[in-house]
Amino acid sequence: MPRYTRPRKTWQYSNEFKAKAVQLSHLPDVKVKDVAEALDIHPFMLSRWRKALREGRIVVQDTRPTDLEMEKKEMD
Repeated sequence: MPRYTRPRKTWQYSNEFKAKAVQLSHLPDVKVKDVAEALDIHPFMLSRWRKALREGRIVVQDTRPTDLEMEKKEMD
């Protein structure tokens, strides 16, 4: 069996990147294929991310302050 001298490189994408890509693919009149092409990823990968986000396997930390946090800042 041949020995591979150059192992295949795999890319690691952050959950934020995946979630943003999924959000873009859910926009009206936007095709998954077009979003994947723009982000230079395979359309099947984007479809897997869409499924993973639906199932809750991709969790994105929301960094925007909540309404309660905004009220606390205004009171100080």
